[in-house]
Amino acid sequence: MNTGSTWGARRRLLGFGVILLSATLGRLVSPSGAVAPAAVDVEAGRALYATHCALCHGPSGRGDGPSAVGFATKPSDLADGRLINQMPDGFLVNVITHGGSVEGLSPGMPALGGYLSDAQVRQVILYVRSLASPPFQAAAELRIVAVPGAPKQPIFFSHLIHAGKYRLDCQFCHADARRSEYAGIPSVERCLGCHKIIGAQDNPEIGKIQEYGRRGQPIPWVRVFKLPEFAYFTHKAHVRFGLACQTCHGPVERMRMIGAETGPSLVNDLMNLIGLKPAPRPLTMGWCVDCHRRENAVRGARAPLDCVTCHH
Repeated sequence: MNTGSTWGARRRLLGFGVILLSATLGRLVSPSGAVAPAAVDVEAGRALYATHCALCHGPSGRGDGPSAVGFATKPSDLADGRLINQMPDGFLVNVITHGGSVEGLSPGMPALGGYLSDAQVRQVILYVRSLASPPFQAAAELRIVAVPGAPKQPIFFSHLIHAGKYRLDCQFCHADARRSEYAGIPSVERCLGCHKIIGAQDNPEIGKIQEYGRRGQPIPWVRVFKLPEFAYFTHKAHVRFGLACQTCHGPVERMRMIGAETGPSLVNDLMNLIGLKPAPRPLTMGWCVDCHRRENAVRGARAPLDCVTCHH
């Protein structure tokens, strides 16, 4: 037997196996590097979607199903990847399982938790993700941030929807931030600039806004961020410098409800007393001073460090 030719044949066979394995793995991995969903789950989701969703959202997910004309608010266009791709799986699970109202959306979206198991809800989401154009990429999905102690507000306003899904600029609502000390709370009139039409007929949360407008009363929002009275802070200087709102307020575009963990901490104070150097909590003096020093060093800013800048 020719040993050389046998070894050559084995090498060719091994090379073919490597190519076949690479091609198989290539089909299982998405361009973003994430493992692609199993085809069997997507197909199962397709069947569930046809049974429970297509009547309103349409066969291709564009919100044009035969029942859509009966709704005051058109069913969401699930194929518009510009809007749906960044919405977290947790958000979609919540809406499908418990209905639109649980996320401040129209109650026209019913709760399907009584009809679908958790696994089936996930399959529906996998199928809906496959409808999106541009295609869904896992890297685009926003991860929900829940801050403990977020106060209950008089109206369910979701920053995840407004700043996350629709990418509204913070200053669209907080327009005073670029020209005054305060960011400002949007007036009822500003909210109604959109919601005289959007969600006006069938969303109870929007109905609350309209009722405040009819009564000529401001919405009694619960304040979340507040500095001590002895500390002076101006939004204008920071916004004009180009500091992102998230620097101080956190990733609000990923929050359902806004909360904040700020202010002095007894634990931090005790650690400082014994010589340890814990990271200062947000919106404390040490945290602000560290930011000024960092911006001065990295971006060549001229952020002041003298006491009278904030205490006068």
